[in-house]
Amino acid sequence: MGSYYGGWWWRGRLLAAVVVVLAAAEVVAGGNVTYDGRSLIVDGERKVLFSGSIHYPRSTPKMWRSLIEKAKEGGIDVIETYVFWSLHEPKSGHYDFIGRNDLVRFIKEVQAQGLYACLRIGPFIESEWTYGGIPFWLHDIPGIVYRTDNKPFKNHMRNFVTKIVEMMKSESLFASQGGPIILSQIENEYGNVEAPFKKGGKAYVQWAAKMAVDLQTGVPWVMCKQPDAPDPVINSCNGMRCGETFTGPNSPSKPALWTENWTSFLQRYGDETYLRSAQDIAFHTLLFIVAKNGSFVNYYMYHGGTNFGRSGAAYMVTQYYDQAPLDEYGLIREPKWSHLKEMHAAVKSCSSALVNGVQRKISLGQHQQAYVYEDSTDEGNKCAAFLFNNATTNATVEFRNANFELRPRSISVLPDCKKIAFDTAKVNAAISKRIATKSKTLKGAEHQWEEYREAIPTFSDTTVRFNQIEEQTNITKDSTDYLWYTMSFQPNSASCTEPKLQVKFLSHLVYAFVNGEYAGSAHGNSTGQKKAVLVEAPISLSESKNDVSILSVMVGLWDSGAFMEKRYAGLTKVEIQCKETTHNVTSDEWGYQVGFQGESLGIYTQENTDKVKWNPISDSSSANDDPSPRWFRTKFDAPKGDEPVALNLTSMGKGQVWVNGESIGRYWMTIKTKQGNPSQTLYHVPREFLNTSDNLLVILEESNGDPLQITVRTVSITQLLHPRSRHSTIR
Repeated sequence: MGSYYGGWWWRGRLLAAVVVVLAAAEVVAGGNVTYDGRSLIVDGERKVLFSGSIHYPRSTPKMWRSLIEKAKEGGIDVIETYVFWSLHEPKSGHYDFIGRNDLVRFIKEVQAQGLYACLRIGPFIESEWTYGGIPFWLHDIPGIVYRTDNKPFKNHMRNFVTKIVEMMKSESLFASQGGPIILSQIENEYGNVEAPFKKGGKAYVQWAAKMAVDLQTGVPWVMCKQPDAPDPVINSCNGMRCGETFTGPNSPSKPALWTENWTSFLQRYGDETYLRSAQDIAFHTLLFIVAKNGSFVNYYMYHGGTNFGRSGAAYMVTQYYDQAPLDEYGLIREPKWSHLKEMHAAVKSCSSALVNGVQRKISLGQHQQAYVYEDSTDEGNKCAAFLFNNATTNATVEFRNANFELRPRSISVLPDCKKIAFDTAKVNAAISKRIATKSKTLKGAEHQWEEYREAIPTFSDTTVRFNQIEEQTNITKDSTDYLWYTMSFQPNSASCTEPKLQVKFLSHLVYAFVNGEYAGSAHGNSTGQKKAVLVEAPISLSESKNDVSILSVMVGLWDSGAFMEKRYAGLTKVEIQCKETTHNVTSDEWGYQVGFQGESLGIYTQENTDKVKWNPISDSSSANDDPSPRWFRTKFDAPKGDEPVALNLTSMGKGQVWVNGESIGRYWMTIKTKQGNPSQTLYHVPREFLNTSDNLLVILEESNGDPLQITVRTVSITQLLHPRSRHSTIR
């Protein structure tokens, strides 16, 4: 992305005052919510709105109220959420809106707090959610091609969008009915993938827009990253610097909306945490407001939460946008939360001038300028100003016969054109420090650990067979991360010296076993490899039958790109290489086992946990003597108090965790960042999942983790540090 400071709009525009009259174009009808070229209009009033993304399934119902209250206290007007198709329609025509999936309850909680809502129905959402939120059963519908002018896909998409709209209508949740929903979104960042679909893409955009508008919600629809969004749908911007990158509304009658102002960035296993400063967010937010006449800014995310279960997309960590103003646990992250709150208050104090006044742009120096808004209404004359310093050093400027000291690369807000109420580069809030305090160590007599070892399946154990290697999800239907590929191999002659097993794969991780013995493993890369990854390991062969068993693992499915239904996962080629010859067994007969025995029996739940024989383990019985998959279980009491709870899983390898049958997600300690650390060590256990005592903890460990070192932590903000430098580099 280009830098604001070298941006095109600065060039040649600093020497003279430029008067810009923002003409209010024809209002587009939509019940109690309309819009014009200045802003959304709610109940006849133009609005400057700050929005925050909070995704209902990435937290729990008992957390929702607190999260929304903290957002409101932080100056948020609107709560924005995606709608998660794969959660709500796990099987065609079978719907789930219970518990964390209770969308109506979530929107009503927003309404109860007196906030508006933006419903991003999609139903393709990306969102670092596995398969982009598309339910996997669509994959098997004959002739289907996702997200293009394809009749099967459009039929199912229309059915689901209609289902959601009618549900909202039945509860009177659209603003046109007196409810909180003032804006809806159809599709998501389609402009990123439209080109490969050619004419089908353009036709699909037209169809999707018309389909949505014809549902008559009474509120406007938006398409993000879709420059050609058909009227009356509004095109909007996503990114970190929409004040620079947004080309603007595609009609003078549409307002400038920013649907995703990224407060951090997505994190995959193997990635370091991305840190975006409060100053940078504030600077680019104000830049969008004045340089692009923006009137709606949504922070993505305001609270990221947790990718429970298998919901995260390929390689995504379980914690989501933990660096948001509200962290994964819902705790306030400072100074980000307070700095933005101050900015919201300053902007709101001059919002009438912003959306009703005449804008003038005035040069204050070589790298300094002012945006001035003057509004003459029945309430009297109003003036607001935004002073920019684009230099890397402090600058003193004269504005309206007064001198102002501007910090480097900053924007200052003067709600009355006289006094600075907010400066993007000046942080007044302290810096919070999050502490995870050890509450319990899960070992010793009161925490007896038990294990159940998964049998490594052989070809003779399988009933599903093909005369070749098959694509993984065609067999698993994404019901599990795991697929066993098995075959029986016997050398054609007694001469096979220095044998090696070579496996090429497009899954995320493989473990290879020969005759029940571990041979080797390898993982792909978090950037979404397009070429097959190779694992090569020496093996021992007998002269008779040899059992080759290869476990292929997916850590979530891809969440973006064109032609997702054609993507490939699993093994691509298998060879047994001898010094004398190479045996390509790719097209031999293969047997398949979907998932683990423990998964199919549901041994992570209280009612099913005793369906297998568990054996005790202790300090003297090593928990990591080999890397074959196994299950561990124990029980623990919940920490006292109401502070958030987390498990420290540093001692583990890779796998999944359940507490009282609720999956808290995947963990992966063995893949490291460039600094040699795991991307995530603490895993959130919502209080809602816990009983006072005897909580069942079950872990599926794929390799060689040691559960005896797991600790239960309580998470809190226990220390406030002095603010860092008052200036932070703006990207």
